[in-house]
Amino acid sequence: MENKRSTTYLPMILALVLSAGIVLGLVISYFTGGIVPSFSGKPDKVGNVIEYIEANYVDTISKTTLVEKSVTGLMQKLDPHSMYIPASEFHAVTDPLLGSFEGIGVSFRMEGDTITVINPIPGGPSEQVGIQAGDRIVKVDTQDVAGKKLSTTDVMRLLKGPTGTMVDVTVFRRGAQALIEFTITRDVIPTYSLDIAYIVSPGIGYMRLNNFSATTYDEFHIALAELIEAGMKKLIIDLQGNTGGYLQAAVNVANELLKKRDLIVYTEGTNHPKEMYFANGHGLFKTGELIVLIDEWSASAAEIVAGAIQDNDRGNIIGRRSFGKGLVQEQLNLRDGSAVRLTVAKYYTPTGRCIQKPYENGGTDDYYADYYHRIVNGELEHADSIKIADSLKFTTPGGKIVYGGGGIVPDIFVPMERNENLKYYTLLINKGLLYRWAFDYTDRNRKKLNRFNSFADFNNQFLVTDEMFLGLIQYADSQGVKREGSDFAASDARSRVMLKAYIGRNILDNEGFFPLLNSIDPVFLKSIETLKEK
Repeated sequence: MENKRSTTYLPMILALVLSAGIVLGLVISYFTGGIVPSFSGKPDKVGNVIEYIEANYVDTISKTTLVEKSVTGLMQKLDPHSMYIPASEFHAVTDPLLGSFEGIGVSFRMEGDTITVINPIPGGPSEQVGIQAGDRIVKVDTQDVAGKKLSTTDVMRLLKGPTGTMVDVTVFRRGAQALIEFTITRDVIPTYSLDIAYIVSPGIGYMRLNNFSATTYDEFHIALAELIEAGMKKLIIDLQGNTGGYLQAAVNVANELLKKRDLIVYTEGTNHPKEMYFANGHGLFKTGELIVLIDEWSASAAEIVAGAIQDNDRGNIIGRRSFGKGLVQEQLNLRDGSAVRLTVAKYYTPTGRCIQKPYENGGTDDYYADYYHRIVNGELEHADSIKIADSLKFTTPGGKIVYGGGGIVPDIFVPMERNENLKYYTLLINKGLLYRWAFDYTDRNRKKLNRFNSFADFNNQFLVTDEMFLGLIQYADSQGVKREGSDFAASDARSRVMLKAYIGRNILDNEGFFPLLNSIDPVFLKSIETLKEK
């Protein structure tokens, strides 16, 4: 009987001893600074080190900060596009791809130390209450913002906010007797991927996409239908500077341009089986002549579209070798409002090309310095300076040689301009002087300029006079950009076009800007020449 009772209580005694041992171990560990062992079978090395640092580091440091730094460093070491997004930066990073954000609906820039409204977004909350282009925001709620030299991020934090919340904004308006106060109710503000779509000349249409977001396909489809209705037979799609976005948006855009069963792209990763995307044959523009424009900043989804067009022998790619991003990310949203974007696969063009440029151990610095290597190597000015191994050559069904291993190599190369006679113009552009003088001119003459309701009226009736141009030269001189040298003909002609383009944008948005910009863009002009030759 005695032995049986002892046997009955033995497991309980052992459990108590074990529990006491664990507690004692934790207490000793706490006071000695030792690392608490993991009891999970697989040691939690990262967690143990974080707890050790938190308990013993020379300065005060929070566990949250340690975790954030650890995750950030971990993601950076994987590849250049895997990333950790802190909760504080989540909306700034993700909103551009959603096709909307929540705020008051203005485009603005810092003019000196003042928040200046470029344009209220049509139909948005600011336009509805009466905010106008040229208004200077001097107070947001109770905070004075005039003369503070705030960053763009600071301004956005003040103006953006959840739908339905209100913000008081006080503005200075040229010609008004006193400051004007507005109460604005924030709302969902659409953002657009399509900068512009228009008929360049009879039968030739042009579309420019700045990214591939959740709304890109709808914008593209509607604009494409309108261009076809207007008589378009040949199409130029401008993806210069388009840094990409959603893979599915790129697939949907390419689908409008390819025949049924044409392969658009496929993805594959170690833990992600091969997935192929084919055109369904319902596209609106499957047979007309097609050109896609790219440059060294065209990346990701933009390269998917360019690769699909090139590999299916559907049209010509014109410009310079694209960026070279062939990695696919998935986003995991975390409970604290942060997120992780992890590379899960590579994408391949229809001929089997992976156009991802090399990287090692994340390799972020060298990866983004590739642009400067291209400058040094001369490939931005000479097509024969693009060096690609024979092993990275592929052949399209039509017999065209195409290349993998670091971007889309265009069918027709257009060099970056290197013209010494454009030096003065380049300084005016790079220092922002052309833009600033155009904005000031618009601001002073807004009533007169607002009579232009269309680009045709503006382009035909508005002239950059000699008096205006002299004002620009004097302003540039006051800002330290001297008009030195003898041959200014090319520089002056280019400066006059851009001055008119910036004024056009200030009153007509993109409709008043891109047609003028295109008139001096060598890549665009080459595409027009190519279409007319055919």
